[in-house]
Amino acid sequence: MARSVFAAILAWFALTGVTLAEQTDAGESLRLFLGDVVSLKADFTQSLFTADSKTPQVSSGTLLIKRPGRFRWEYEQPASQLVICDGGRIWMYDEDLEQVTVRPVDETLRGTPAMLLSGQATLDDTFEILKSYSDGELDWVDLKPRDGSPEFVSLSIALRQGILQRMELTDSLGQVTQVELDDIKVDAEVADDLFVFEPPPGVDVIGVGGSR
Repeated sequence: MARSVFAAILAWFALTGVTLAEQTDAGESLRLFLGDVVSLKADFTQSLFTADSKTPQVSSGTLLIKRPGRFRWEYEQPASQLVICDGGRIWMYDEDLEQVTVRPVDETLRGTPAMLLSGQATLDDTFEILKSYSDGELDWVDLKPRDGSPEFVSLSIALRQGILQRMELTDSLGQVTQVELDDIKVDAEVADDLFVFEPPPGVDVIGVGGSR
């Protein structure tokens, strides 16, 4: 479960009744959101759909973003897991396994949605806009990573009135991850120390600065 969760973050359809819109509309809204928003706080619900299961694996928690380069993705249900980017390193803490994995940002986030949302890279440098369209209150942008990604093959981002609302990712195994945001607060005050991670005593630390 932990591997699927972290892959969805770092990695993170056929829609009926959609109307194609001018690509510049939703695409430009996404550019403005990525360029103008300094911080974001939200609750999230993540649903992972696999090919061999009729019901999704659902998890939930809180998301914090503070640009440039920092985010905190905290899972509360069904298990406690934490992913923090401090701008230079990614810390992935699995409480049940009592294990922390540390990786350099460049190695881990290259070409991923996390790099885009945290301001580590620009939209046009990392993704190709395939199409944009409106579906009710949501404006969608379908993206494809320019350099390819071992974790995912496509990404769709939905905005409501110019604010990030939903993401849908398809990985290389055909699994689909949907992330829905709720109680969204844009440019609220977010303390810097929330993006600093100190491994708890006694946990295994694997990767940069840890033991293998």
